Amino acid sequence: MRYILLIVISFLHYVVISQTLLPTPRNIQATYNKGTRSVTGEPGKNYWQNTANYDLNIQFDPGTRLLTGVADIVYINNSPDTLHQIVFKLYPNIYQKGAPRQVSISADDLTDGMIIDSLQINNSIIPPDAIRVNATNGTLRNQPIGPGQKIHFRISYHYTLNKRSHIRTGEIAPGAAFIAYFFPRIAVYDDIDGWNTIPYTGTQEFYNDFCHFSAAITVPSHFIVWATGDLENGSEVLSPAFYRRLQEAEQNDAMSWIVDTTDLRKGNITNTSKTHNTWHFDADDVVDFAFAVSDHYVWQSSSLVVDPKTKRRTRVDAAFNPKHHDYFYVAGDARKTVEIMSYTFPAWPFPYSHITVFDGLDQMEYPMMVNDNPVEDRHESITLTDHEVFHTMFPFYMGTNETKYAWMDEGWATIGEWLISPMIDSTIVDEYGVAPTALNAGNETDLPIITPSTEWNRAYFTNAYPKPAMGYLYVKDYLGDALFTKALHHYIRQWKGKHPMPNDFFYCMNEGAGKNMNWFWKKWFFENGIPDLAITSVKRSGKKVNVLITSKGSKPVPVDIVIEYKDGSKQRIHRNIGVWEKGNKTVTVSFVTAKAIELLKLYHPHTPDSYPQDNTYEIK
Repeated sequence: MRYILLIVISFLHYVVISQTLLPTPRNIQATYNKGTRSVTGEPGKNYWQNTANYDLNIQFDPGTRLLTGVADIVYINNSPDTLHQIVFKLYPNIYQKGAPRQVSISADDLTDGMIIDSLQINNSIIPPDAIRVNATNGTLRNQPIGPGQKIHFRISYHYTLNKRSHIRTGEIAPGAAFIAYFFPRIAVYDDIDGWNTIPYTGTQEFYNDFCHFSAAITVPSHFIVWATGDLENGSEVLSPAFYRRLQEAEQNDAMSWIVDTTDLRKGNITNTSKTHNTWHFDADDVVDFAFAVSDHYVWQSSSLVVDPKTKRRTRVDAAFNPKHHDYFYVAGDARKTVEIMSYTFPAWPFPYSHITVFDGLDQMEYPMMVNDNPVEDRHESITLTDHEVFHTMFPFYMGTNETKYAWMDEGWATIGEWLISPMIDSTIVDEYGVAPTALNAGNETDLPIITPSTEWNRAYFTNAYPKPAMGYLYVKDYLGDALFTKALHHYIRQWKGKHPMPNDFFYCMNEGAGKNMNWFWKKWFFENGIPDLAITSVKRSGKKVNVLITSKGSKPVPVDIVIEYKDGSKQRIHRNIGVWEKGNKTVTVSFVTAKAIELLKLYHPHTPDSYPQDNTYEIK
């Protein structure tokens, strides 16, 4: 009995440590009190999230850029609360005259925004202005929805797609457009903040519920449509030969052309028996829906088994203007990325049936879709492609709140880029964001990563991309590949299809690894400070060399020593962040050599140092 009691006390001690060592804002503490989340990182016994079914009927005219639509939305309140108002996200209103924004927009693209033409609620006609529009937010009051209840909206609307100011969506060129955030959608109501009322101003990204989407997209008959979800009527909208090619690509490992330049010249790719085609797509349990159209893009495709247990395959596409030569490699690079994601890092089967990389004017991800601009540099093309494809896991499969916690998706895409790019091309050394991190660390604008993204301002890039990526990378190194993968898979299993917040991640990783890493999470993600190592002294006694490394800063970073010998050879010695776990400020790294040393220096492409002047030690 005493032995069992000791185990129970030890477990409770671990839980208390987990609760107290990481700072917990009161709105997060409230989720523990309500039982919606837990200090083990797992969803609490009372966890819930809302959802909706979206039936979208869209007509898009590429010539005028006019998009008209009807959105049938059945919203389901799974929360324990009665919702006394409904908040809508009207993302096209970033282009509305007078709307607040943090990005520059051409005067030609300023419009009246999304116009709601008619509104029905549970089949009753309601004046459209019942939705009180304030830029990208719309609020409907006096329509309470009780716990477990549903409400049905039918919203008819229209707006003109932007032409010059391409902010994640818009016309790419005459005859090609990428169209995202194009429908009124209900904002997230969650257990942390209630309604997400943070306006979209062009910088912060998105937070949406997992929903079912059924979309009917009508375009002129000579246009092809690519979209989130599965194409349900390919035999109706594609000519038989091209539909057959698509079916074959879905079962074929080899890269093939669905549409090539010869096909573009000949035409008859789509069903041209009528003036317009309606393309039907269906997607389940995704956080967003986007589509793209073109009348002059080629289409390259392949597929691969992503889950060896079920033999499930993912089709990988590139749709692009053949004038952009770098894009001839994109489908292959995207396919390799999907393969590496499925089997190597994060070693989790790619979760969706297809992904399409579309030749656009941005560098932006969507469920099953990517909008990437062409680039001339081969290495840049690889890093851009794998970065955006990696977003499939974060934030889409793991439905993180990008608006508040940009680092929970961009940081993962950055470490994905760092690790996957050299697997595609071994000559790539990707140091994306490392130098700015070293330069900006410790400045008054350098806020802790955990600070909500809406408050970052000038710290946005480093806090969203390289700093969290370094944190993930250092923990991977600290735990080792096998244990890190085990911990990460525990997090993914607990939160796939849900809305994890920062402490859910930290505590899940602790739980999955069986190791309390709060000492590192706190220093790297919650606190200010700088990364700054120095070689303080080098002492040699015969063949043994002792190198004293001092951490002059407060950020724990790995120790990587490059030893240059007088004969021109080099040696590298590595110590992970565990050398700083006990709070010590110095560590001695020892090695044995009979050779004469020229110099020693601290260097790793993913380790920043704000004061590198003392990173080199010459042997006189």
